[in-house]
Amino acid sequence: MNVTGKQQPELIERPASLPVPTSTKSGIALLYNEETNNTYDVCLKLTKEVLTIQKLDVVCTSGSESQVNHRTVVLRRQATGGLGLSIKGGAEHNVPVVISKIFKDQVADQTGKLFVGDAVLQVHLLRTAGDEVTITVRYLREVPSFLKLPLGSPGPDHSRVSSPLFDSGVHLNGNGNNTAPSPPSPSANEPKYEKRWLDAVSLPLLMARVSRYKAGKDKLRFNCFEVFALDGASTNILQFCTAAESTDWLQAISTNINDLTQENVSAFLNIRGLVGSSSECIVHMGWACECPEGSAPGRSSTFKFLALRGPYFYIFKSPPISAADWGQAETTYNLYEVLFKVHKLWMAEDCWLQARLYLGLEHSPEQDTESLCFSILVGHGQSHTFRVELATDLAIWEKSFQRAVFLEVQRIQSKSYMCSSQGNVLCFTIDFASGFTCSESTSKTILWRYKFSQLKGSSDDGKTRVKLLFKNPESKQIEMKELEFANLTAVLHCIHSFIAAKVASMDPLFMCSQSFLGNYTNS
Repeated sequence: MNVTGKQQPELIERPASLPVPTSTKSGIALLYNEETNNTYDVCLKLTKEVLTIQKLDVVCTSGSESQVNHRTVVLRRQATGGLGLSIKGGAEHNVPVVISKIFKDQVADQTGKLFVGDAVLQVHLLRTAGDEVTITVRYLREVPSFLKLPLGSPGPDHSRVSSPLFDSGVHLNGNGNNTAPSPPSPSANEPKYEKRWLDAVSLPLLMARVSRYKAGKDKLRFNCFEVFALDGASTNILQFCTAAESTDWLQAISTNINDLTQENVSAFLNIRGLVGSSSECIVHMGWACECPEGSAPGRSSTFKFLALRGPYFYIFKSPPISAADWGQAETTYNLYEVLFKVHKLWMAEDCWLQARLYLGLEHSPEQDTESLCFSILVGHGQSHTFRVELATDLAIWEKSFQRAVFLEVQRIQSKSYMCSSQGNVLCFTIDFASGFTCSESTSKTILWRYKFSQLKGSSDDGKTRVKLLFKNPESKQIEMKELEFANLTAVLHCIHSFIAAKVASMDPLFMCSQSFLGNYTNS
């Protein structure tokens, strides 16, 4: 209802070129079979929990059917026309003989039992010169690549329409200018057939993963991807006409996978009574592809399941399904002792182009395989590099790490490390409230203390020694403190985590987002 004297705000429409993630979706794609090296049309149906792949098949809709998947059809050549069909294939091509074209209103078309894509299994000539032919056929759900229909052509309205790809086949037809014969009277008990999309593969999306990369290789396929279920079942390679269409499907499937994962996290916390517990809070988890360090021979990229839960960052070979599975992690790291680093993204001068690159709607040759990667830097100079499929995935991991580290620092409040200086054993403490403190290890006597804001710089030898530069609030002079640690990298990462958490705690926008995300995670 409009209120007099008040102007209603205009609704701003989202640009049509930006994809809006939806939980349900359907459409046509090409499915590539690596074993047969063939591609063929499939229909994709996406729901919140399942991705279903449908393949075309011919089904009997009425009447009796003597042989399953086989049809025997009698064709009677008329004096004024031929059989009205074309075929392709044969032993010389190492493929079945396939009906490649059916002429409208000719004999084959009038039977209503023959379709483009039918494989000819058997032929009997019952009269001289083939006036009457009995043909046994079976519809090929996976038509060889050189016989396939154009993408999107099959369907109820195209069941016997020919493709331009078939025009060079052998024609079993008479003069095309002749008048078509009148169709025979159909029998009431005679079976009727039609093409329909039938479910072939149904992949549950819970803990599933997607990949645009060929297995074992780092080559990116911009208009193709695969979906792998938790049990290892795969869709094979799904191919689309454009990279934008591929990304639209990839984004929709990934969104449903992430939503299901989030629901699973909430159910896990509810069952164990851990809702609201920061020590057990699962901030985020999902698949990522771990890239080998450098150009190590014999090593290839492998998919790992990553999780940010409580105080730890987990790396699994497969998703943790039960509570016991969390103890089977391949590697576990303390969150406050690791450093999250996003690899540099290629930036476009045009901000709108950059947004489209970010969403995957555009691709540039200047983008490399590292543009969607992040690294986890751990102690003693070690690191893990992971690659994700979409820029939105990269943004989610970056924000999730910030949140997970913040929550862990808030929980522990302080962390102490043993160190040495000039032969003395000391205790170095990083405290969220007070900053840095150094004390004697035995007497606990405090030697010096500085706030986070007083740290002005640092340098280290990359091994064990670090020099911390603090500004004295009274003398305004820079004071240097040199310390030696057994695991210097872990200490430096911990300092970074505490300072980042301290800065974030003073940012009202960040704190507001953490409150919102907390409700979302624990809902």
